[in-house]
Amino acid sequence: MLGFDISRLPQTEDDIDFSDIEAKYQVPFEDGFDTIIVVDNVPIVDESKVEKLLKFIKKIFKTGEIKENGINMPMEVDSKTGLLTSKGYLFIEFETPEQASLAIKNYDNYPMDKTHYLAVNRFTDIEKYSQIEEEYKEPEEEKFVEKEHLRSWLTDPQARDQFVLYRGDDVSIFWNRKTEPPEEEHKRVYWTETYVQWSPLGTYLATFHRQGIALWGGPSWNKIIRFVHPGVKLIDFSPNERFLVTWSNEPITLGPNGAPFGPEDEGHQIIIWDVLTGNLLRSFPSSTSTDGAPNKITWPMFKWSPSDKYFARVTPGQQISVYETPSMGLVGKKSYKIEGVEDFEWSPASDKEKEKEKQNAGDKKNKEELLSYWTPEIDNQPARVTLLNIPSKEIIRTRNLVNVKDCKMHWQSNGDFLCVKIDRHTKTKKSTFANLEIFRVREKDIPVEVIEVKDTVIAFAWEPKGERFVIITTNDPNYGQPTQGGVTLRTNVSFYYLEKPKPGKGGDKVGTANFKLIKTLEKKTSNAIYWSPRGRHVILATLRSTTVFDLEFWDLDFDTIGDQKEGSKNDPAASIQLMSTQEHYGVTDIEWDPTGRYVITSASVWRHSMENGYILWDFKGTQLQKQLLDNFKQLLWRPRPKSLLSDDAKKKIRKNLRDYSKTFEEEDALAQTSVSKELLAHRRRLIDEWNAWRKRVEKELAEEREKAGVPIISRKDDENVEVIEEWIEEVVEETEEIIED
Repeated sequence: MLGFDISRLPQTEDDIDFSDIEAKYQVPFEDGFDTIIVVDNVPIVDESKVEKLLKFIKKIFKTGEIKENGINMPMEVDSKTGLLTSKGYLFIEFETPEQASLAIKNYDNYPMDKTHYLAVNRFTDIEKYSQIEEEYKEPEEEKFVEKEHLRSWLTDPQARDQFVLYRGDDVSIFWNRKTEPPEEEHKRVYWTETYVQWSPLGTYLATFHRQGIALWGGPSWNKIIRFVHPGVKLIDFSPNERFLVTWSNEPITLGPNGAPFGPEDEGHQIIIWDVLTGNLLRSFPSSTSTDGAPNKITWPMFKWSPSDKYFARVTPGQQISVYETPSMGLVGKKSYKIEGVEDFEWSPASDKEKEKEKQNAGDKKNKEELLSYWTPEIDNQPARVTLLNIPSKEIIRTRNLVNVKDCKMHWQSNGDFLCVKIDRHTKTKKSTFANLEIFRVREKDIPVEVIEVKDTVIAFAWEPKGERFVIITTNDPNYGQPTQGGVTLRTNVSFYYLEKPKPGKGGDKVGTANFKLIKTLEKKTSNAIYWSPRGRHVILATLRSTTVFDLEFWDLDFDTIGDQKEGSKNDPAASIQLMSTQEHYGVTDIEWDPTGRYVITSASVWRHSMENGYILWDFKGTQLQKQLLDNFKQLLWRPRPKSLLSDDAKKKIRKNLRDYSKTFEEEDALAQTSVSKELLAHRRRLIDEWNAWRKRVEKELAEEREKAGVPIISRKDDENVEVIEEWIEEVVEETEEIIED
């Protein structure tokens, strides 16, 4: 026990050393003070005006709940006047740290009057920065760590494509090897909790978790970034992968550690994130109907313009709200009020427009982007389809419609044409029919061409980068009936193309180019259209049926000149050729690869549990491989970004394609030879292992017989051994030839 010396007592309280007690019970300065803010540049007043000033301060900081007696304004005696006056700053204590953070965000640099702009800071920040050393110390230079290339898969020497496969609890990344089994690149168990999704350009793989979304990529497939959104169910990337939208059916709640959410996010279900930084840019509530009840979820809730500059959503019957990035504010600070508006679509950008966008990346002028919307018939006003420029909100074209039941808008991939599929009813409303109204957006005054269709149109699809389209129609009385799920509808498939204007005198074009019917296929069961991403080839499929699983592979530019009769060489119907008719039992999904050379049809356990797995086909409909996989869920090809080659470079490659083809054929032959060599080496290794095992067993058996005193039988010296040879005849080939006299 330590002795007590009265002669060594400290003279005053300041001389007592409390360092050991403070070290033992030290509390971080940030704990307990994160609800307090410091407000500087407050007007200096005497005690007679203090109450009025504090009342005004409370009125300013009304977004948060201030604690009782939570405002503390230090006072001092003015040496000149002798009055008790304020010091020009005060302290405010809120109920929660989130309210304090919101006050700093909203009221820092707030203009209280012409000469007083409030400076609002966190109390703990002032204490922290006041302890900075006066002498500058150069920070240590961090060692540069090179990040992985997120598009390294594009450098594959064989230019192969990747796909992700989700089966059971396993998620795997594979390389496509045509007829050979796919090569596994990466695999993880429990990588996602619900499903997976690629970003539009293939840079990231998104996985879903209870606490949010994680993005993965690079050669090692490490986690790149994560976004905290509890209960997230749906996501949507902007076209250029700059932003991410997440949705959860669970409204955001602020817990003890609410980061990254603030009070302004509470109760919201939609969040927009910056993909590069991971920052939360803005949150939104789910849309509601006019009576305040939640609407049925339609995804995506926000639709992006092709440049990522704008995103918008519709409040049915009321307005279209267009927001700009990265400020996340409304264009023009208000929504566009449109009575009765039902839906809208952004126009895609053409390749030339995208190139101009890259060249003028530094230009701060707002480039106009185009969207289309439609409104139904209201009172005596007809239904309308309208083309609207953003951000100017200038209407450039309006089309009035009558007897409209519903509209669906389909933009061509270059934005050259807008096809509005209109379901009309007769005046008696007893029957319906369809019209296709095609807006020629690039032409002067935007003319509209009308194509009448007698039957109901159940599917429409433009050719990518082309001017052709395919529609599927039906007049089957079972269409729309409750028993439709168990009935296979009878349908017709029609192909249309844009007729070129005829040349006139002097080479000038005469007349208007109209869309013409090429060919109609009758009495089909097809109900889905899948164009190749390169155009030209299309698959007509029968999906979600319990009895028919047909797949028809069509080529719209088939070279049949040698088979055509004279005068029919310019007939577009002659170039349409059925390449193959196949069947995939239980098919639920169809996925073209980015090159348009291969397509995968799959049967997911999410739809049914019969013969789950996938089949790989080439564009002609030739089956390359078939994989039956238990508990197969999902397969998605990895998208590719736009090629960096110029149009001239692509033309040069097409011109010299035969020279390149020789190289590719040699590589394919070498690959097949290497596969054969590997197979032969594997078989030799198995035979050698078998012979070695047999010799070892025979040796062990001989030793055991010798120990047991059993005579060893030598077959070489045994004259009683009878050798029986068995001849097996097999017909290898049989040819029958008829000789006429």
